Amino acid sequence: MKKLLMGNEAIALGAIRAGLRLAAGYPGTPSSEILETVAKNNDGRIHAEWSANEKSAMEVAAGAAYAGARAMVTMKQVGLNVASDPLMSLNYVGVKGGMVVVAADDPGPISSQTEQDTRHYGKFAKIAVFDPSTPEEAYAMMADAFDLSEKYGRPVIMRPTTRVCHSRASVELLPELPAKEPEGFIKDSRWVIFPRLAYANHLEIEKKQKSMSEELSLYKNNILTGSGKKGIACGGVSYSYVQEALTVGDGFHTVPQETDCKLLKISAYPFPEKLALEFLNGLEEILVAEELDPVIERELITLCGKHGLNVKINGKLTGHMPNAGENTPETVSRAVRSFLDGINEETQETAEFPPLPARAPVLCAGCPHRASFFAVKEAAKGKKAVFSGDIGCYTLGNAQPLDMVDTCLCMGAGITVAQGINRIEPDTLNFAFIGDSTFFHTGIPGVINAVYNGSDIIVAVLDNSTTAMTGNQPHPGTGVTLSGKPAPKISIYDMLAACGVEKDSIKSVNPFDQKAAKEALNDIIGKKGARAVIFEAPCITLLKSKSACRANEEKCVGCGMCVKKLGCPAITIENKKATINNTLCTGCGLCGTVCAAKAIHNA
Repeated sequence: MKKLLMGNEAIALGAIRAGLRLAAGYPGTPSSEILETVAKNNDGRIHAEWSANEKSAMEVAAGAAYAGARAMVTMKQVGLNVASDPLMSLNYVGVKGGMVVVAADDPGPISSQTEQDTRHYGKFAKIAVFDPSTPEEAYAMMADAFDLSEKYGRPVIMRPTTRVCHSRASVELLPELPAKEPEGFIKDSRWVIFPRLAYANHLEIEKKQKSMSEELSLYKNNILTGSGKKGIACGGVSYSYVQEALTVGDGFHTVPQETDCKLLKISAYPFPEKLALEFLNGLEEILVAEELDPVIERELITLCGKHGLNVKINGKLTGHMPNAGENTPETVSRAVRSFLDGINEETQETAEFPPLPARAPVLCAGCPHRASFFAVKEAAKGKKAVFSGDIGCYTLGNAQPLDMVDTCLCMGAGITVAQGINRIEPDTLNFAFIGDSTFFHTGIPGVINAVYNGSDIIVAVLDNSTTAMTGNQPHPGTGVTLSGKPAPKISIYDMLAACGVEKDSIKSVNPFDQKAAKEALNDIIGKKGARAVIFEAPCITLLKSKSACRANEEKCVGCGMCVKKLGCPAITIENKKATINNTLCTGCGLCGTVCAAKAIHNA
């Protein structure tokens, strides 16, 4: 049976087919749909959870694998940074059941603060990495990844990239594999890592790395085809682009359909040296196409040096392929044509596309974060203030006219960065904005640090009752689990108090009640030490829109303050009068609070 699947859906169904018993993760584009698909297709045999953060998810999955179950943990590439501590140790300890870490890379980056290549984590942690090139391949690879993990007793990484995660393909669904009942946790000294044991295990890991490299030279998805003096090496989605270039071109250039060329596809690591040497044999020149870093390219250079091979290797290091961003069918096709036909890319004719319309990133119309930022901006007016931000929808608060995010490093860092600034500039009013999901993810240790070290900061928790940026997933403060079941709703107020913030230094307000919000802020600003304001209003995607606001043309004086102060996409100035787009407006009423002429009101 064939089914049209998104790559993330294919990964989830591939894991279920392979006998998945536990899945944990933290939402992050482009990986979020994997765990959601597991939950939707769960027949009751699988425990699936959104964990508080990626580190917690990794450790939950490790416990299940210790007990002999097949476990999967999902995250985006920056999430692997959070989970790297247990990941590094886990390869030394090992697992009993198969464990696959799905870390989705985001070339571009399209929705991330960094471009990272997870293959480096595999090499650093000495863990095998599978690199699918299509949704179909990702589906079948999950069983291979679990099998390899169990064979070697080590975790394995699956590294899909954005275009594999979010493209769709007709995937042939295979019969479920025979289910294995987990043996359960067997007490053994191997599960407790001591320095002496770590040393012994490191030696064992190195032996297994060599064995895996030899085995992966025969892996069915590591492919070597063709013949000739020239060769193309590739991996991941770039392999699909190379295939397209070798058969149909990119629509603007004609690439020979029958080319005297070798083609090497690398789909799994440790690097399959035996297969790569077979590829290099007899070649004079190579083009390497891969995302993101020159991993295959450097491995081939190393092999050439190790074996004294005189082969010219072209790729990112030589400027023949882009050093940053996504590869595309067009860029790969041009590089392939230039390589095979000897045409200088600079002289190639390219199609002229019309310019794309500009669209500045902006908070949604009716977003409660806009009201929160505006209240803080008004309360802090005239004061020397720094506004530290965090990762989430609210990062968009840095745009004009709000201009309320001065720093953004990584999840949870806003609270701790604010503390560092405060230590150097104690006369500065330091606000740290953080979302509700991020607060539970990595915000709590920062609050504890502030209280413990006596920092003078204000934590502004923007509680919109969801993990909005990645698709409205639940979190510990929403009172519901991934499967939709009721769960204890953890109070942010109580957590702040438990961390040591004095209760009279914590305020909870609705940001759309600007009067109450500013009164609470003025009170908090007047205090010292670690204190907090919780802005509570749900994301507009969770609510039915109210009737749109209206602008009274007769009362409107054309001052434009509604646009200049808020930057709401639903409001424009036409013929020197405020105009509200009924389609975009959610009726939040914030614009009415800034209109001195009282020309805007709810319908």
